[in-house]
Amino acid sequence: MSCSGPRGFQVHTASAGLGDDDRADFTVIASEVPAVSCAVFTQSRFAGPSVVLSREAAAAGRARAAVVLARNANVATGKEGADHAAEVHQSVAEALGVDTDEVLIASTGVIGVKYPMPGVRAALRELRLPFAGFDFSDAAGAIMTTDTRPKVVQLTCGAATVTGIAKGVGMLEPNMATMLAFFCTDAQLGQDDLDRIFRAVVARTFNAVSIDTDTSTSDTAAVFANGLAGPVDLTEFEQVLEQAALHLVKEIASDGEGASKLIEVRVSGARDDAQAKRVGKTVVNSPLVKTAVHGSDPNWGRVAMAIGKCEDDLDIDPERTRISFGGLEVYPSEPDDAALAALVDHLGGAEVVIEIDLGIADGTFTVYGCDLTEGYVRLNSAYTT
Repeated sequence: MSCSGPRGFQVHTASAGLGDDDRADFTVIASEVPAVSCAVFTQSRFAGPSVVLSREAAAAGRARAAVVLARNANVATGKEGADHAAEVHQSVAEALGVDTDEVLIASTGVIGVKYPMPGVRAALRELRLPFAGFDFSDAAGAIMTTDTRPKVVQLTCGAATVTGIAKGVGMLEPNMATMLAFFCTDAQLGQDDLDRIFRAVVARTFNAVSIDTDTSTSDTAAVFANGLAGPVDLTEFEQVLEQAALHLVKEIASDGEGASKLIEVRVSGARDDAQAKRVGKTVVNSPLVKTAVHGSDPNWGRVAMAIGKCEDDLDIDPERTRISFGGLEVYPSEPDDAALAALVDHLGGAEVVIEIDLGIADGTFTVYGCDLTEGYVRLNSAYTT
């Protein structure tokens, strides 16, 4: 399915030999006109050179393009790896005829391996405007690593269009965004408004997903707005952007490495939203909860166990806490045989909802993850071989 995206944005994909096949793994998305932008990045202390370069470029808030190299993170590759990333960054800016602070660079894939520069340089030599295409679905496919499917979404906001793509299925416990995610819009916004809105949306969506508790060295999320569709209502734009981001978050969680089920943990009644998020992440990241969901095992004791790991939250009281699955309360009211059968049926579905009410105050947060399967172990035990 094609996705032409907002007006004024062009898409280029190519094979740069980053993998061992010929599929597209080199992507450039660029606005034909100047734009405003916002980007957020991994908090990892081992962030790759692409993140370092993009942090510097993003500071000006006027990025209009992104180059993505997939299946090679170019992290922990020393000065040579940093020089290679800088060469790619500079070359793309020159090909587009813009300054380097108008271009973000992102890499994703195997850590500890340098770019295969002959193939990358060949791809760079072919890069020139105008690009041959406008299809964001092509870009979504070209940025994948172990993803099983492209992740793309497109919504409207008044006369404007919002298009987003993302990749990521493992090593996901973001402190900012998620793996790689890029949004383009022809809405007209001030940079300050875009920055405020995007950071708020990221906090409620991409920061709410977790696959395996491991934080990537390369996480990047960015939004570009070129204004060609004119002004939009800011409240409506934030709602639309959040809807698009949440769609991608659920796609990411349900496509987790080896995953067979999406897990949604809704926490309410917390002291504040931060506590609700902390409890939700503890539950969704529990290997015992994940495996119980995978096996459709109605073991709510594992959820209680996971909540109990929040040992510094002294106001969490089992006597006030309520646990439900798909709206069916399992603690403190134990289900009868009929309810137990309904619970097993819910756990057997593609999406499992766990609800936790802490009974303290009105803090809420929802997090997203997936089950833990034999497929995750198989994939990650032989990732580089």
